[in-house]
Amino acid sequence: MPTITAGDFRNGVTFEMDGQVMTVVEFQHVKPGKGAAFVRTKMQNVMAGAVTETSFNPTAKFDEAFVERKDMEYSYNDGELYYFMDLETYDTVPLDGKLLPDSFRFVKENMTCKVMSYKGNFFGVEPPTFVELEVTETDPGFKGNTATNTLKPATVETGAEIRVPLFINPGDKIRIDTRTCEYLERA
Repeated sequence: MPTITAGDFRNGVTFEMDGQVMTVVEFQHVKPGKGAAFVRTKMQNVMAGAVTETSFNPTAKFDEAFVERKDMEYSYNDGELYYFMDLETYDTVPLDGKLLPDSFRFVKENMTCKVMSYKGNFFGVEPPTFVELEVTETDPGFKGNTATNTLKPATVETGAEIRVPLFINPGDKIRIDTRTCEYLERA
């Protein structure tokens, strides 16, 4: 397995440490006036999601970890389990609902997501960056309410709630950014 030193850290690099897969969120090479240089690292446990900060000697060696991100289609959920179908083999993979991000509430059946795995263990889902959904419920809009920044609550077809501009009506299709969980534009 290829190794990486702490001196080679860059944002997004994944490596194995103490049996856990970590990804570098932030790093800083520090060269104090006295003493040895070190690498201050903010890293996230890929499986658990916990973020920690640690300093490493730049020569510290770690095994590189390759996290596979595979396009899979969200099929359905059955209680706490959410099923994703591999688009190449048509195999179905069940994932616990606790592994899904908050933004997954904007994903409807048959949408393609990136399912992350490490050594065959599935541990996370990245929804599509932008989704188009129909507004099913909101207060009706009024003519002339287009220039203000005032937002109102709306429910989309997945059952999720989002804040939209006053001119949006039930039946309108809207585009949502799943990274921020915010309304972008009318679709």
